[in-house]
Amino acid sequence: MKIRVLLVDDEEDFVDALSQRLEMRDFAVGKACNGAEALGLIEGHEYDVIVLDVRMPGEDGIQILKRLKELKPLTEVIMLTGHATVQIAIEGMKFGAYDFLMKPADTDLLVGKINLAYKLKFDHEERIRQAQIDNIVKHKGW
Repeated sequence: MKIRVLLVDDEEDFVDALSQRLEMRDFAVGKACNGAEALGLIEGHEYDVIVLDVRMPGEDGIQILKRLKELKPLTEVIMLTGHATVQIAIEGMKFGAYDFLMKPADTDLLVGKINLAYKLKFDHEERIRQAQIDNIVKHKGW
């Protein structure tokens, strides 16, 4: 199964180019050009990793990150910015971002981060499934 990635950035050319690079590496890629579009997409689709720009018109990436994590707490988020500061990175991590990369991000580095973020999400989901199985077995007396 392909890793499902959502790219969220107001720079459409950047999103299109990065989408093509990730699709060539066998990712299933969704695209959103603002936070509202991203939030709408995650309500109707499952994504494993979201690559989210920090600075966008309207709600910024930190505000969107908070809402994404409320809706899909296990979905990992990698934040991108061309204007990084240590404070923004700390704030993003505080609200649940998996990692933080500077634009323009090296594609191979981003692919590595996406793969690691996916593994973390998969491992969390597997532990939850195992706990649910253990709970059923315990209550059924098997």
